[in-house]
Amino acid sequence: MQLFVDQLTNVDFSYLDTRRGLVGETWWASAILDGALDAQGMVCDFGIVKKTLRHWLDEQLDHRLLVPVRSPALTLTEDGERITLSWRYDSGEQLTMEAPRQAVALVDAEMISADTVSDWCREQLRDVFPVNVDQLTLIFAPEEIRDHYYHYSHGLKKHTGNCQRIAHGHRSRLEIWRAGNRDKSLESEWAERFNDIYLATEEDITARDDDTLSFAYEAQQGAFCLSLPARCCYLMDTDTTVEYIAAHLASEVRAGYPTEDIEVKAFEGVNKGAIAN
Repeated sequence: MQLFVDQLTNVDFSYLDTRRGLVGETWWASAILDGALDAQGMVCDFGIVKKTLRHWLDEQLDHRLLVPVRSPALTLTEDGERITLSWRYDSGEQLTMEAPRQAVALVDAEMISADTVSDWCREQLRDVFPVNVDQLTLIFAPEEIRDHYYHYSHGLKKHTGNCQRIAHGHRSRLEIWRAGNRDKSLESEWAERFNDIYLATEEDITARDDDTLSFAYEAQQGAFCLSLPARCCYLMDTDTTVEYIAAHLASEVRAGYPTEDIEVKAFEGVNKGAIAN
């Protein structure tokens, strides 16, 4: 017998890819449990499935950087509750990060994909459910988006929750209205500009040259440092909350159309975000 829960929750995170670099992502998580019926005629109580999986995914994947520990592109050291890593792009460029251990998920795989993360999660959760549950399968899939979207990573040093982690991200829709009408050409332009981007705050820069930007800040969870290719960064004067992102985009678009009403609806992952006009 199989028990299923579709779109149980969604997770927002970033991961390392040798071609794309630092990639912000959002996935829906669905679950299937295989097993025999218990004395109640159930494989497992839905309440237990939802509570257990949501809590585990929130704690172990959401708002973390997913690192494929078997990739030859990775050099990683752990020192107590700190992690230092270096990631080599196919282009020869490098990303380096130092952060608290809780900001990273070390995935036992050569690359990050929906399938490899599902396999890793299943191993971590093997002993969590009742003995009559033979197998757990987690199915990760991105939101179906017909219009324009972009992948971005960032960190919010003033945030008291997990958004303070310097390399977490989202896959996000974008809607832009000009003079009361959707302007899909502007949406396409900004989605392309922000694709696989690191949105950063000017005041967090600690070093820069033509090729590399370095950022650092102290937050409640500890000290965070990140260096990556400058071509992958977009700098803002403010923090990079979705509210500020929406306001920044509205201001940039308005500069090109000073006499027209502009409205920007910027999403942060699935079904949430901010509107600026």
